[in-house]
Amino acid sequence: MPSAALTTAAVLTAAAGTLTYAALSAQSQIFGPTLIAPARPNEIALTYDDGPNPTATPHLLEVLARHQVRATFFLIGKFVRQCPDLVRQIAAAGHLIGNHTMTHPWLPFHSAARIREELSACNKSLEDTLGAPVHYFRPPHGARRPYVLRTARELGLIPVQWNIIAGDWKPIDAATIAARVIKGITRNQRRNQASNIVLHDGGNLALGAPRTPTVEATNQLLQTYAPGGTKFVTLESWI
Repeated sequence: MPSAALTTAAVLTAAAGTLTYAALSAQSQIFGPTLIAPARPNEIALTYDDGPNPTATPHLLEVLARHQVRATFFLIGKFVRQCPDLVRQIAAAGHLIGNHTMTHPWLPFHSAARIREELSACNKSLEDTLGAPVHYFRPPHGARRPYVLRTARELGLIPVQWNIIAGDWKPIDAATIAARVIKGITRNQRRNQASNIVLHDGGNLALGAPRTPTVEATNQLLQTYAPGGTKFVTLESWI
């Protein structure tokens, strides 16, 4: 292959890699700023995606209440409409609620109209249920492009990513989930960062996802860190 063609191929490969990183890496800021975590190494934010889920969320709320810890829940609009009382229960317990789109699509691959509809419809579902505005948004899979972040801000939403993800949507046990999170917290503390942890109390395909290991792992984490100098916070503490 001629050298010019090789150079062009290399440039295109590098550009594709940069775009993929910008769209899918949780901590990338290339497409626009997102909230991750400040330089507060002793603070931990527990966040839960893909609820509400009547199979797991009530049990998770019991665990959090037992330890007197508030968390952040990013809820899917279609489930909000099916379980409004559970959404109100989350809010009544003092937890922060955010937008996780209406149907959990891969947003970068959809039209501008679909992106706006996913965010605005979820906002409406939440606000109709809670009687109050929501201010935080996590894109499904962390996937975004500039228009996703711009639309979120136009709707009054702060885009949120993470710096720990445990993979608990897969069939793994509580001990594995907790160990992954603890490893991430230790890494973040060495880097002088707070920990923004993604866990899942639901599943995006349907209500009823089995999330008992996540509930049990949450209890283990709270037992591990609550007695020490660690502080559990919701994302609003970092604005």
